[in-house]
Amino acid sequence: MTNIKIDRRHALQGAAVAGTVGAIGIATAGRADAAVRPTAAPASAPTAVVAATYPTLKRGSTGTAVKDLQTKLSGAGYWLGSVDGSFGHLTQQAVWAIQKYWGLSRDGVVGPLTWGKVNLRQRPKSRYTTTRIEVDKARQLMFVVSSGAVQLCLNTSTGANKPFESGGHWYDGRTPSGTFKVFRYVPGWYHGALGDLYRPMFFNGGIAIHGSTSIPPYNASHGCCRLSTAAQDTIIARGALKIGATVTVY
Repeated sequence: MTNIKIDRRHALQGAAVAGTVGAIGIATAGRADAAVRPTAAPASAPTAVVAATYPTLKRGSTGTAVKDLQTKLSGAGYWLGSVDGSFGHLTQQAVWAIQKYWGLSRDGVVGPLTWGKVNLRQRPKSRYTTTRIEVDKARQLMFVVSSGAVQLCLNTSTGANKPFESGGHWYDGRTPSGTFKVFRYVPGWYHGALGDLYRPMFFNGGIAIHGSTSIPPYNASHGCCRLSTAAQDTIIARGALKIGATVTVY
């Protein structure tokens, strides 16, 4: 009788542990995937195999699943630097970008919903048929467009729409809509009254596309369009952002 009781207790403990693991797996899914409920796997595909194929990823994750994510994002135009199997700052920027494009929650966590869009491998589309830099304020995205084809899709942060004072003047903190031309470039870091701008390309008065150390997934600037410093280097090196380049903001 003693052995029977012990075995039963172990069985109950095993069931409790399995339930805890399941709860953890659901709790750690990204907020973008909060509405997703686990479904039964086919009899030929054990649940453990399905879960291991597309694990939930976030900043700090490493390994082959991250490399798979990076390869698919990069191939669809979501620029993230090198494919190295490490989920760092630039991969987070790319994940925010694809989440923004598809209207998912901008949490930077790659769960079932985000994986679903990543696995489509669809390149974003431009509104235009010509070459330009395109800034979508509603989705907080920047597109590098060549002859109507999106070459790169980047997370950007535009004007916070909050009035501010500088040099005795008040400004509305907006990024104006319209089509403009880049007319001024400052190499290196530009230390202005409102902060530091990396390699700014001015296209509308004091408003520029520039690199920054802070590019959140929402509008937070004084009116400029922020990118990561690495992204700024890349689009300048490609010749997409230069004096005379067309910038359309909407």
